[in-house]
Amino acid sequence: MSTNVIINGQQAPAAPTLIAVHSNQWSTSICGCFDDLQVCCFAYWCFPCFACSTTSEFGECFCLPLLDVLWTTLQLVSFPTCTPPVSMAMRVAVRNRYGIQGDMSGDCVYATFCNICSWCQMAREIKRRSHTLTVINAQHANFIYQNIQHFLLNLIAPASKQYGLYF
Repeated sequence: MSTNVIINGQQAPAAPTLIAVHSNQWSTSICGCFDDLQVCCFAYWCFPCFACSTTSEFGECFCLPLLDVLWTTLQLVSFPTCTPPVSMAMRVAVRNRYGIQGDMSGDCVYATFCNICSWCQMAREIKRRSHTLTVINAQHANFIYQNIQHFLLNLIAPASKQYGLYF
C-alpha cells in the first residue's frame, strides 16, 4: 500500500522503503535444480563434497554427511528403504531454523527417495536465506558530513584569520 504526501501543492518525494519477506515455504521446489545451476552441477559431479560443503555453510561439522556412507552401503546390500540419518537430520534442521512448514514424514520421504534433490534444495535455501542486507542511508551520511565540515571550518577559521590564511 502506497501513501502520497502533498505539501504546499507539491508531492513530497517518496522515502525509500525496505520490506523483508520471510516465507514459511521452501523458496524452490524439490526439483528446482535449474533455479541455481551452480548448486546442481556441484551436487552432480561430486555429491560427497557438495554435502560436506552445504553442512559447513549451515554451521555444522564439515564431515557429518560422510556418516551417510553407511546408509548407502545398507541400501545396496539389503535395506533399500533405509533413511539416511544425516540427510534427514539436516533437512529437519534447515526447516526448523528458517521456520519452513512441513513435517518429519515429508522430510523422511525426501531424504530417502530424493536424497540428492533434497540436498540441492537445502543448499539453495541456505544460500538464499543467509545473505545479510546492509542498508546505507545516504541522506543521513550527507547530513553527518555537512555537520563535520561545518565543525572543522568553525574550528580552523579563527586560527586561519589570526595567521592571515583564508579559505
